[in-house]
Amino acid sequence: MKLESQSLKSTFLKYVIPSILSQWVYALYTMVDGMFVAKGVGPEALTAVNLSTPFLQLLFALSLLFAAGTSTVAAIFLGGGQKKRASEVFTQNVAVQIILSAAIMAIALPNLGLLIRFLGARDAQTAANMREYLTLIIPFVPGFLLSYAFEVLMKTDGFPRKTMAIVLTGALENCLLDWLFVIVLGRGLAGAAFATSISQCTVTLLYLFHFLKGKGNIRFVRFRPDLPALVREMRNGASVALTELSAGAITLIFNRAIAALLFPGALVSYAIVSYINNIVVFSVTGIVQGSQPLISYRRGRGDEAGCQTLLRYCLTAALSFCTVTVLVCALLGRQIAAFYIGPDMPELLDYSVSVIRIFMLSFPLLGLNIALSGYFAAVEYAFSAMLLSIGRSFVFLLLSLALLTRLLAGTGIWWAPLLSEGLCLGTACILLAALRRRSVPKTALNGSRTG
Repeated sequence: MKLESQSLKSTFLKYVIPSILSQWVYALYTMVDGMFVAKGVGPEALTAVNLSTPFLQLLFALSLLFAAGTSTVAAIFLGGGQKKRASEVFTQNVAVQIILSAAIMAIALPNLGLLIRFLGARDAQTAANMREYLTLIIPFVPGFLLSYAFEVLMKTDGFPRKTMAIVLTGALENCLLDWLFVIVLGRGLAGAAFATSISQCTVTLLYLFHFLKGKGNIRFVRFRPDLPALVREMRNGASVALTELSAGAITLIFNRAIAALLFPGALVSYAIVSYINNIVVFSVTGIVQGSQPLISYRRGRGDEAGCQTLLRYCLTAALSFCTVTVLVCALLGRQIAAFYIGPDMPELLDYSVSVIRIFMLSFPLLGLNIALSGYFAAVEYAFSAMLLSIGRSFVFLLLSLALLTRLLAGTGIWWAPLLSEGLCLGTACILLAALRRRSVPKTALNGSRTG
């Protein structure tokens, strides 16, 4: 990372724009599956894809638990000139991802029926559709975990544009294979799952080729297992992982609430709004992940003024993107819903548009919360970052759902995110004020803070 000769703003844009585009592509993987499945199979199959989505988001979250934390630690080491230590934590992270992949496959495959019921299948047909989809996802778990991990760490290594090119290659491959397997060959849900899995494996191989060439600062090296470093990485990556996991957790919580309080078609409405929500979450996460190595690098050099400037850029970018998304949803909500719902179901289409226009109000608050949580993680205030992530992912959401469904019945489901994100933002402001009152160390090379 050769950053000293560049302005902060230009460096921020250089890292953040490719990172956002990469995250959009990841968000589009399941959206593309959903679109092809909705057109090629039917709305009932779309429900199965939506119910399976939390499992894919769990894979992403578990990968980031280690990869995002490793990125923070590696960037701090690079900022302090310790390239060998950065490569050691990178290599250890790859080994951990491989072991974790094997464990997930060993647990999920023999217990697929239990997993399907846990994800929310309510009838035999939905369960059969989910089994068809997940059967060709689970054997490729290593591709999912390693592709996510390499994507994060290649940006830390100073190659954000190359990262974007690889991710885009995988997305184009996924679209072409979806069209081939689902539309042309009529392979249905199995074809959609196979297309996604193969494209993830392709990008994993492209990332692997980059690191094996050894042209960057980070490369594969011999390492000794370092448990303290691993714990440090997990602590720093926990908030980012929880942010990603929140999308799956929210989907799971909402699917259950909708099944209890609303009509079956509302699951299709939520599938649509969850895709939009995922784009917002992934986009702000892209801003956070793009700025994270820059903040951590400045932290490693003891440049606290630079860290504050980057935080301001991050908050501004997150709020701007989310505001634009709200405007797009307000103006084009019907057109968005019509991608998934045909003209033969006008009542469901109208209902879905109303759901989009309620749900979208939470997006600006969501963006600020994720950006602040990411900043806390980047400067190694892991407890504050984790507190925010747990609050917005579980605690505040469950409280909001319980309160608003009691007051507004089923309609309260759609208003709950706005209240939840508002409570979380209040907490974030308190934590940020507390952080600024503390004395900040000049370097974090020899340990981490857990404020």
